Amino acid sequence: MTGAVGFGVFSVDGGPPRVGFRVGHGILDLAASGLGSVFATPNLNSFFALGRSAWEDVLGRIAELVRAGADVVPLEHAKAHLPFEVADYVDFYSSLEHATNLGRLFRPDAEPLLPNWRHLPVAYHGRAGTVVVSGASVLRPCGQAKSLDDPVPRFGPSRKLDFELELGFVVGVGSRRGSSVAAAAFRDHVFGVVLVNDWSARDIQAWEYQPLGPFLGKSFTTSISAWVTPLALLEDRLVPGPPQEPEPLSYLRADGDWALDVELEVELSGTVVSRTNARGLYWTMPQQLAHATVNGASLATGDLFASGTISGPSSGSEGSLIELTWNGAHPIRIGDGSTRTFLEDGDEVVLRGRAGEVSLGEVRGTVLPART
Repeated sequence: MTGAVGFGVFSVDGGPPRVGFRVGHGILDLAASGLGSVFATPNLNSFFALGRSAWEDVLGRIAELVRAGADVVPLEHAKAHLPFEVADYVDFYSSLEHATNLGRLFRPDAEPLLPNWRHLPVAYHGRAGTVVVSGASVLRPCGQAKSLDDPVPRFGPSRKLDFELELGFVVGVGSRRGSSVAAAAFRDHVFGVVLVNDWSARDIQAWEYQPLGPFLGKSFTTSISAWVTPLALLEDRLVPGPPQEPEPLSYLRADGDWALDVELEVELSGTVVSRTNARGLYWTMPQQLAHATVNGASLATGDLFASGTISGPSSGSEGSLIELTWNGAHPIRIGDGSTRTFLEDGDEVVLRGRAGEVSLGEVRGTVLPART
């Protein structure tokens, strides 16, 4: 479907939020188009829960309406809302290049990858309650930090606020606690994908993360697209992933091609600072889902699983400022002539993605000063 972006929730002139499908710069009002009362709701969760057969049927009916020239709401007349209620949020660490870069930064005299990295998709649990829709501002977080020169930790606004370019997938159909979900069942449980910016306070994270991992340095805000692109529109963008060595354990083996060929870019205050592609991710989406449930953890409608920062192998393909500036050692220049090591108040970050004729909804956020 040329120009398709995906499903979302919108309102017009202060009216009630409802579900629409965005094509280009217009939104098809699904309930008003006769597709059912499940779309006259303020989120996509009820539709997600209907399952794969319903998803495919609705997508076919939308394609027919679009081809027939159905009326759409101009995008500029609509307000976008968070598209689904986020039940749970998990952030992975799936990019070999990103993990290697951070390993070299923080363990320069040791092997960049920790021993478990090539054996399982490393992840942490984030906070579903601080997932926000594209366009919501981002308050600079406060917390404890301690540099090598500080005798004791300080408290205050983060001095190393960063973006993270990520791709997330959204669960439609849940599972029972105690039952694992096989990689082969991915299409039956997962509705679609969104772009994700998992904002990161690097200085707060560096002081707090040992031994239990990220906490306040990550939990303050995660931004997602207002539009969820269904997997069914991306089937022709599935390509072979990078080789995995050693061969994963049996529960992590996924037949078929599962790397997603999506071109990605990051714009910082009007300047594109990074371009990369999601197809380079070492751990695929079905592997992430299988690993997250192999212990019997259940899935719920609205669960969000993010890839972790997506970085490529070449300069300018890194998905975060900590990599682009090598932890501040090499500032980057933006269009107005100023330089950045980390984000400054007033900076706007925009993530964009494109998969052939399908655009993913952008993720936009502006940094506001901390409330101290």
